[in-house]
Formats: sequence, structure tokens, C-alpha cells
Amino acid sequence: VQLQASGGGLVQEGGSLRLSCAASGRRFSTYYMAWFRQAPGKEREFVTAVNWSSGFIYYADGLKGRFTASRDNAKNTVYLQMNGLKTEDTAVYYCAVQTAPRIPTLLSAYDYWGQGTQVTVSS
Repeated sequence: VQLQASGGGLVQEGGSLRLSCAASGRRFSTYYMAWFRQAPGKEREFVTAVNWSSGFIYYADGLKGRFTASRDNAKNTVYLQMNGLKTEDTAVYYCAVQTAPRIPTLLSAYDYWGQGTQVTVSS
């Protein structure tokens, strides 16, 4: 299973970016696709997770309203629309796939990870 993340870049504070993550490879069951992020010197943290069958979406506290996740089942792709970006959103953003039912907000619950895409927000 390969996850290809894209859409990162450099943006000024208050700006927007849209990340995409496409899954490919052997057939697998998808329970959640998620985004995590890791800022320099910090641990990787949960951002959002999309239930692949129901479409229910979890968000980390404080991000809902600025960040919006969505999915395209036909394309095996998850998106993350980020608006009103702040300097503290600067991080490498990783997408991940969960292939068995587990708690969707836990880093350890995910089986496959993308390579990460850098998001840098300047002041």
C-alpha cells in the first residue's frame, strides 16, 4: 500500500492550502484515513480522521472550523482544506490509513503512512 501526499507549501499567515493523499497498491479494507502533523522538535499529533464508510470526521480540538477534511472513495483519496493558517500550523503533514477498526485518533492505530508534505506558514 502506498500513500502519496501532496499540496504542501509556503503560505503567509491567514492563507489557505489544500492537501491531498491518494492510496494505491494492493486491495485493502479502509476504516479511517487520517492526517497527522509533526512540528520541529515535537511529537507527531492527530489532526483529523475520516471514517471511510460513513464519512464521519473527527477533528483535533481547536482545528475544526479552520480545517476541513473530505474524501473521495472512488479515488481512494482524502483531502485536508486548511484555511486561516497560523504560524503554529507549520509542520510536516502525514496521511495514514487504518485497515482494521481501532481508535481513530491514535497514531499507533494506523497501518500505513505517507511520506509527509511540508506546510510552512510565515508571519
